Amino acid sequence: MSSSGAERYYWCLSHQRVESEAEMCAGRDRLGPYDSAADAEQALAKVQERNEAWEAEDERWEGRH
Repeated sequence: MSSSGAERYYWCLSHQRVESEAEMCAGRDRLGPYDSAADAEQALAKVQERNEAWEAEDERWEGRH
């Protein structure tokens, strides 16, 4: 459990599943922490959204859009 007392969750890139602090893989293999299992489950979708937004901003900055 985290020092705040609330359970934290992670998305495991190796196993493609939500993991809690009680049973989590190495830091290089996970995304998080998240406040809920549902948030952790959406980690890859959030990464994709952010990457698309950053790519669009790069294109705008470089004058390609």
